[in-house]
Amino acid sequence: MVSAGLTALPSCSYDLPQAVSEPNTMKILCIGHGGGSIPLFLASKFRGADVHIVEIDPVVVSASVESMGFPASCAKGLSAHTMQPTDGDELLWNGVHDRISLHIEDAEDFIAGDSNVYDLVFIDAYDGNDIFPRKLWDADGAFLRNLEEKVHPLHGTVVVNLHSDSGPSSPDVDDEAPFENVLPMGRYVSHVCRAYKRHFGLAFTVASPWLCNITLVACRDKAILKGAPVGRSCRDFVLSKLLSRSSMVEQALDLPFPCLQYVKNGFTLVE
Repeated sequence: MVSAGLTALPSCSYDLPQAVSEPNTMKILCIGHGGGSIPLFLASKFRGADVHIVEIDPVVVSASVESMGFPASCAKGLSAHTMQPTDGDELLWNGVHDRISLHIEDAEDFIAGDSNVYDLVFIDAYDGNDIFPRKLWDADGAFLRNLEEKVHPLHGTVVVNLHSDSGPSSPDVDDEAPFENVLPMGRYVSHVCRAYKRHFGLAFTVASPWLCNITLVACRDKAILKGAPVGRSCRDFVLSKLLSRSSMVEQALDLPFPCLQYVKNGFTLVE
């Protein structure tokens, strides 16, 4: 999930190395908190990043603080006991946590009232039944309409984690062959992918079969297709551009994992 998003961003002409080294140059949104590892990782790698997290369930946030070491001072709206900052926050994170804000709020409501414009958005949000809420992928809904306006108009990139076994399939929907070859719930996944493509212009997926997940990446089509030669396959051009940026991303961020392997695995351009 992280590899695909970080590689797509510079493929849309974003100056990623500058955000690594310079302050106040990047805004990141994470919808869905989990244990908080992704926002902490991003804030630690990008000195110029302000990271906002939105999580609807305060129990999830409390668990991440009390059991997983997430810095309590980042969270807004928890009990006074849970939010007590510890000496360990500064010792462990050395100021990284000062650039993270965690909002306990519904994602749709947060996006509607937020004034930030984000360079990069990660969405990994599932309800108690392990279902990706429909309102987060309804092409005609308020969430995607507002998110489109809150993502940078040139290089803004949205990354969505999708579980292959989530959600209903509709018997009256046409066959979605390209996705059926990747995931058991291909028809459901294709609905989500096409909704994001409709709002952002271009979308692709990469597979993590060992996790039964795929990563959906949606970005501005004019940015990522810039320089595409006439007659060349759009899929081949986008994949080539992503792969050509992967080494730069690894080096700029000193990543402990290779991007190329994750980006090319099961790469599918959403039609």
